Amino acid sequence: MTKVTSIDEVQGLLGNAGYVCGRSLATVVFLSLRLGRPLFLEGEAGVGKTEIAKALAASLDRRLIRLQCYEGLDASSAVYEWNFPAQMVAIRTAEAAGTHDRDMLQAELFSDEYLIARPLLEAMRPQPGGAPVLLIDELDRTDEPFEAFLLEALSDFQVTIPELGTIRAPEPPIVILTSNRTREVHDALKRRCLYHWVDYPTFEREIEILAARAPEASEILSREVVAFVQRLRTEDLFKRPGVAETIDWAKCLLALDVVSLSPEVIADTLGAILKYQDDIAKLQGSEAARILADARADLAG
Repeated sequence: MTKVTSIDEVQGLLGNAGYVCGRSLATVVFLSLRLGRPLFLEGEAGVGKTEIAKALAASLDRRLIRLQCYEGLDASSAVYEWNFPAQMVAIRTAEAAGTHDRDMLQAELFSDEYLIARPLLEAMRPQPGGAPVLLIDELDRTDEPFEAFLLEALSDFQVTIPELGTIRAPEPPIVILTSNRTREVHDALKRRCLYHWVDYPTFEREIEILAARAPEASEILSREVVAFVQRLRTEDLFKRPGVAETIDWAKCLLALDVVSLSPEVIADTLGAILKYQDDIAKLQGSEAARILADARADLAG
């Protein structure tokens, strides 16, 4: 259990690490820390789920251990593997030296010296400064057998290596799981966690985020950028831009010394906010000018 005294303290800690969040998110992070419960965050890609774990690790001065999920990920890949090439060298060396004590050689080969720890095992080991932040990112990319394994591992905060036995975390890691909801994650795993849906921010919140992450941007440019992106999210797009794209776009505009949006500038920099050609094609011609006019009307209103 990590000692934080209030929701306001959590907001302050995250804010100091450059992460601006509302009270509802700060509340569930506070409860996760106080109760020692994993935190499950769902939401569209680019809304800042991964950044929460990074900011939390930075603000608490803890190590961040990231398990990036993918299709086909299994327990052994997430926990450990043996350094097979090094083991073969040791076997050849023993043979050349005439060592025939097979039991001694086997005990040496399957020791910590030849063990390659993957994220889950690393998170169970003692860390300088306290328990690490374990980020299990994009869990929805994996399949149900891995979910079942993960449920067991997070229930007891321990993993088993047949050759070495069970390794239990001396202090449970701070666990954050994320999902882009490309598929539903099983209820049993969700029940093990505290849950929060991370939505797109309001206009005012996104302005705060941009001020924290791209402070060089003028107020006029920041307001135009956020208003345009917020309008863009109402369009029929394959992938709506997230907060990450808002920040990237603002930084691109600053690099080009842009002080105010124009249809020409938008057309030249669409690759910073849209990642699919079909979406980019929809904003060619007069569409970008229309959305910009709507965005400025919103600002004027």
